[in-house]
Parts: sequence; structure tokens; C-alpha cells
Amino acid sequence: MEKRSEKLNEVRVDIEYCNICNSKPQCLELSKLIKERLPEARVACKVGRRGSFEVQINDTLVHSKINSLAFPDYEAVVSNAIAAQEGRSLTKVKEQPITDCVLQ
Repeated sequence: MEKRSEKLNEVRVDIEYCNICNSKPQCLELSKLIKERLPEARVACKVGRRGSFEVQINDTLVHSKINSLAFPDYEAVVSNAIAAQEGRSLTKVKEQPITDCVLQ
């Protein structure tokens, strides 16, 4: 019986975060979650523009905090990374609900 091997695609996740906003902990948390589920993925956290938390998977922007004013749903990012590895299309990531912001 011949064993069928499926070629999985390389996955690169680049996360640009705002150092002024102290978003590094969120970047490290998301990076850890991705690496737990996809150990072979290359994940990079990079200091970027003010207010940013931009997530690109293989050069495709799947989330922009600059545009949405919210952090991404981490599970949705992981699902997209898995889709990229399997050669499937990526989708825009839904946002986490904003719970710690009060307008007066």
C-alpha cells in the first residue's frame, strides 16, 4: 500500500503592532497560539505604526486594527493560517469585541 503524502504550503505570519499602545503582549499571545497549532509556521512580531495591529499571512492582509479599531479574533487568525498551509483561500478575520473602552 503506497502512502500518499500531501505537500503543505509554507505559512508566514507577520504581525505589526504599536509599541506606544503597548500591543506587544497581544502580539506574543497570538504568536504563541499560532505556533502551538502550526509549529512549522514562521511568525514575526514587528514594531510598526501608531495604533497598528496588522496581521498578514503570506503577504495577504487578513486584519487591520488601523481600519477596524479592534484586535483580531485569534482563533480566526489561526484558522486562516491553517487554510494557507492547506492552499485554501484566506478570509478577512472577524474582530474581538471591544469591552474595555467607554465613551462619555
